[in-house]
Amino acid sequence: MHKDIAAIRPAGNQFLSFKLGGLEYGLDFSKVQELRILRSLERFATDGAIVEGVAVSRGVIMPIVDMRAAFCGHPVATTPTTDVIILKLSTCVMGMVVDGVTDVVTLEPAQISPIPGTDGGTIDYLIGLGASEGRRLILVDIDRLMSINKSATARQVA
Repeated sequence: MHKDIAAIRPAGNQFLSFKLGGLEYGLDFSKVQELRILRSLERFATDGAIVEGVAVSRGVIMPIVDMRAAFCGHPVATTPTTDVIILKLSTCVMGMVVDGVTDVVTLEPAQISPIPGTDGGTIDYLIGLGASEGRRLILVDIDRLMSINKSATARQVA
């Protein structure tokens, strides 16, 4: 079972929000191809903790990165709310395992502030903090984040 993102894709500054390690994050909604429940993917495991293996979705073979393991440093048990965000990045299609997808949030530029302590600059893959209806989202540049993890996980799997 999957959710076709094209059917619900809104226009504007849209971010898909998701939970990871008790915090809520947001990524550019235009990078999302589809959402899947982890157990619904046909997966082939590897020995890596972060690179969970590869999966097949709609005939495309893609790596699956477990962001839960990347953030906490060890494999995390799968729950019924564990989701996979299928990303269409500038260099590849890949799956990202998260604790759960929350919703799609519209943010205007005035609702996005710099990360505290950076003096208005950026920190590698962080865009800023988004505020909407009392919620705070840590906004990530998913292309940058996955390029960082790709080099780190390549060493781990090798």
